[in-house]
Amino acid sequence: MNLNRFRVGTRLGAAFALILAITVLIAVVGVWRLGSLAATSHDLATTKLERATVTQAWTNDIRLNWVRTAAALTTQDAAQIAKLRADMDATSATTSAKLKRLEELLEGGGADLLGSVAAPREAYRSARSALMKRKDAGEDVSAAVERDLRPLADTYTASLDALLKHMDRELAESQAQAAQAASTGQAILVGGTVLAIVLGVLTAWLVTRSITGPVQQAVASATAMADGDLAARIPVEGRDETARLLQALAHMQQRFGGIVSGVRRNAEGVATASAEIASGNADLSARTEQQASALEETAASMEELSSTVKQNADNARQANQLALGASTVAVRGGEVVGQVVETMKGINDSSKQIADIIGTIDGIAFQTNILALNAAVEAARAGEQGRGFAVVAGEVRSLAQRSAEAAKQIKTLISTSVERVEHGTALVDQAGSTMQEVVASIRRVADIVGEISSASTEQSAGVSQVGEAVTQMDQATQQNAALVEQSAAAAESLKTQANQLVEAVAVFRLEAGAAAAPAAPVAWNGSERRGPGRATNVSRLVPKPALHAARPAAAPARSATGTDDWTRF
Repeated sequence: MNLNRFRVGTRLGAAFALILAITVLIAVVGVWRLGSLAATSHDLATTKLERATVTQAWTNDIRLNWVRTAAALTTQDAAQIAKLRADMDATSATTSAKLKRLEELLEGGGADLLGSVAAPREAYRSARSALMKRKDAGEDVSAAVERDLRPLADTYTASLDALLKHMDRELAESQAQAAQAASTGQAILVGGTVLAIVLGVLTAWLVTRSITGPVQQAVASATAMADGDLAARIPVEGRDETARLLQALAHMQQRFGGIVSGVRRNAEGVATASAEIASGNADLSARTEQQASALEETAASMEELSSTVKQNADNARQANQLALGASTVAVRGGEVVGQVVETMKGINDSSKQIADIIGTIDGIAFQTNILALNAAVEAARAGEQGRGFAVVAGEVRSLAQRSAEAAKQIKTLISTSVERVEHGTALVDQAGSTMQEVVASIRRVADIVGEISSASTEQSAGVSQVGEAVTQMDQATQQNAALVEQSAAAAESLKTQANQLVEAVAVFRLEAGAAAAPAAPVAWNGSERRGPGRATNVSRLVPKPALHAARPAAAPARSATGTDDWTRF
């Protein structure tokens, strides 16, 4: 029988009602049997025992009176006779009272028992009265006593003995009935008590098992959930409170499993994302360090470029001074024609030196243009932070182109001047007419050299600005590197915490299919984030400018080489 269909209160009420009903039944039967026993005991104590007692006393009185009667009838002593007769009368009165009481006791039933005694009693009394009268008359009745009265007395006492035996038998039967009633009552009480105990124990066992079984199942399920086992099935049977408890536990297990599954998925997602972030930050840190290294190299290159530009400005000032000197010599040559040959030799030497210097300036302009191009490329790679640097690099490149153009013009002029100086000796006759042209050319050279000097000054200022910008970019890059290191440390901490969360959630065992399969951490490839064509480590070879002028004989070849380089560029 499935007791879980009924509520716990109903089961407990039914169990207690059954026990109470059995107890009431036992009490009713016990009261009934006790009432019967009480009635039997009352009848035994008040009627039958008293009847037997009265009958026994009556019999004793009759036997005593018989002895007195026999003595009174056989003795001749008047005083003794009087005393015996007085005792006999008193005993007879007592006997009459006992007989009357016995008749009262036998009114409810058994009055016919006295019928067997009445006839012997009357016969005995009649014979005794007759003998008493004969005795009073003076007749000797001793023989009649033995002959006539004794048999009647024996019959009378025998009837009384029979009546007493009957009374004793009834008393014994009543005692047996009382004992039987007591035994039956005891058996009923014991049997009812045993039955009540058995039914109570059985009912208590069934009710207890129907309650403790689901409760133990609930405890086991709660313990399993506490141990992290969310896959164990919770059986729910019945419609009682314990069934509702198990149903609530099953619902709680299902909800808890869903929560743990969601937490596990989210934790695994966080772990994967944190791993990607940590890997990305590590790669970003490496790239930032590479960028910082590249900026340091750029700063070094800018220092070299600044030194080169300063040297270029010094050369331009020297060229300007030389041009001024040449102009002075040309003016004086117009006044002193006689010294033209010696002066032309000096001009020839100076022109060769100027050609060498212009070749050097041409090389410096070419290198400056290359450096400006590299700076523009680096500014484009730097993005938003390198926009100002790109503008400055463009200006530097424009100045380098202008310097190159001026150097070309100066080279052309110097070549013409050298040719003229070489032919000066042969054309000394024409010196006077051409001196004015020489003076004008030298003045133009002075102007161009002045422009070169001004451009070199501006170029030096621009290079200084570029150096400051590179320094600022280097500082910003160092700050970015520090921030990237902090971000990498935070990402690593987040990764560690996410792994700890995954390990903490991993203790729960879910049903198959309750949670998605754990996502494997994505192997992050740092190369996927590099820009196209981005070098891992940037190293640049900056051409060193010539610090000293080459020999005059190498000027034509160097000029040709410089022209070819500018054409290719």
